[in-house]
Amino acid sequence: EAVWTPEQFAMHKEAATKLQETIVETFGEIRRRVENDIPMTEIDIQQWMMNRLGEKGLRPSPMIVAVNANAASPHYFPRGERNSPIKRGDLVLIDSVTKVDKPGAPAADLTWMGYVGETVPEEYTRIWNIVFEAQQSALRAIRDAFREGRPITGAQADDVSRGIITKAGYADEFLHRTGHSIGEEGHGNGANIDNLETRDSRRLIPGTAFSIEPGIYFEGKFGVRSEIDVYIDGKDVIITHPHQTEIFPILGN
Repeated sequence: EAVWTPEQFAMHKEAATKLQETIVETFGEIRRRVENDIPMTEIDIQQWMMNRLGEKGLRPSPMIVAVNANAASPHYFPRGERNSPIKRGDLVLIDSVTKVDKPGAPAADLTWMGYVGETVPEEYTRIWNIVFEAQQSALRAIRDAFREGRPITGAQADDVSRGIITKAGYADEFLHRTGHSIGEEGHGNGANIDNLETRDSRRLIPGTAFSIEPGIYFEGKFGVRSEIDVYIDGKDVIITHPHQTEIFPILGN
């Protein structure tokens, strides 16, 4: 069930690419409102992004839009009673799941980070760099295993990512597994990149997809997460969409 057909892979790539484009457009909408002194909240931006996804033929479901301390809660969702304004100087996390509106379509699930300013503060950049290295190290470990014909389990891949964050001194601030299987729902039935929650001893296999999304969370302050979708295409392991390599300076040139 977790193995995609070529048609499903194509549908996922379409969704993932359009989702990435929409996240960047959403940062642009935040910029427009800031520059024109238009007040906005997390829910305002959530609704704007959902409308944009629908216009592109994707299924719009409520996504995480979280600023500052809200981003320190990995599963925060803005609601009427729990909803913050977005303004200059805020760190913004967007985590969205969508798919094309066709039978059998797999999900796309991405997290991007932006900063409402011209340049990203050093504190945020430093934590981002650790999270990004944890993500890319897990990707490299999986890719090397397949290119060399070695088996690798979801738990082993999680260990690689978690080891980077642990070495940096933030083991207690990495609160969840490194990633999850992706199927027709955002969380699929294949192997998860997980040696924390379920300790997944299943091997990663060709034709399946999963997220790699480590994060570091400082309660009451801020959180940083970077999420990519990864597909195993035979002996190669690929990121299925344009991916983020640094925090996006929303008011930058």
